[in-house]
Amino acid sequence: MRVNPILERLGANPMAALHERARALAADGPVLDFTVGDPREATPPVVPAALRDAVPAVSQYPVAAGLPGARRAAADYVERRTGVAVDPDTQVLITGGSKEAVFHTPTALCEIGSDAVAICPTPGYTPYERGALHAGITPHLHPLSGDFVLRPDDLDSELWDRAEILWTNYPHNPSGAVMGERDLRALMERAREEDCWFAADECYLDVYEGAPPLSALQFADEGLTGVLSYLSNSKRDGMTGYRSGAVVGDARAIEAMRKLKQVAGTTPPEFVQEAAIAAWSTDDHVGERNEAFARKRAILRSAFEGLGYEVVASEAGLYLWVAVDDDQAIADRLLASRILVTPGRVFGPGGEGHIRLALVPTIDACTHASEEIRRCLTKP
Repeated sequence: MRVNPILERLGANPMAALHERARALAADGPVLDFTVGDPREATPPVVPAALRDAVPAVSQYPVAAGLPGARRAAADYVERRTGVAVDPDTQVLITGGSKEAVFHTPTALCEIGSDAVAICPTPGYTPYERGALHAGITPHLHPLSGDFVLRPDDLDSELWDRAEILWTNYPHNPSGAVMGERDLRALMERAREEDCWFAADECYLDVYEGAPPLSALQFADEGLTGVLSYLSNSKRDGMTGYRSGAVVGDARAIEAMRKLKQVAGTTPPEFVQEAAIAAWSTDDHVGERNEAFARKRAILRSAFEGLGYEVVASEAGLYLWVAVDDDQAIADRLLASRILVTPGRVFGPGGEGHIRLALVPTIDACTHASEEIRRCLTKP
């Protein structure tokens, strides 16, 4: 008996391996785990309360597109956050978190067997590449460097000719870089000219300090032609375990993805959607969560910069991105002090020479970690 060889091409999820390693270490005592982006701040009380109230005596299958109320709540959030009005019936799709939507998008939108490519900036989120492989199209890993911002002239004409979908992710994982209006407009205009789907993973849109990051939706045309924004309740609302998100954008794409959902059955349970309605309907908790992330970032930044390490980008999002000589060696040195960080190479070519710290432990734990980092990495 055989299994699908595509699984070998997809490979193991390195973040899952890091998560398992952290759990194994924790069985022997406390660890300071900065690997997986799973914050420790409590989920806003309104969210679990809404879920508990919505659990029915008899549970039934969810509708593929999601509850009308959930789509409306997501649309209302988008309008508050970006100033863009969207149609909840045709331009919003409820998803089981952003990861499953990212992974399945090429299957819904791209033609298998063509010479088309999916442009996947690297270092970056690995489901962009793996979703393309799973869909039978070629991923093109395009290296980012410097400020980790992708610009249209970074891609040659031949690549643009073959591009069927372009992934962006700002605030960027792993670097925390943000994209300004000029670069965002230029990249979107080139994608539109090349008839290429512009897929903007914006799951960190509400995790920032200072000015709010820009959304691709703000620069799309009235019909959001060719543009998709991937949103998540995970980081904004502390709902990582709920697996709840939404895709907003081009009605043709939303319809195609809805049809795929009917087959795949990936829509969240309706009681989870009711919890998401509660989350999308308020912004009160966002500032409080961002204040906590900012304090953690400042504590850890001070430790590394005080040792002479450069903190790169790290303007928004949930991560600190630190330039080091050898990312694996530094990760191993910190592991000896029971501090887990992610070597940059895990995120693909261009990640080498950096480590990523997810701002997930508590503020007190980050303070303790900063002391251990100074002790462990002080140069002789």
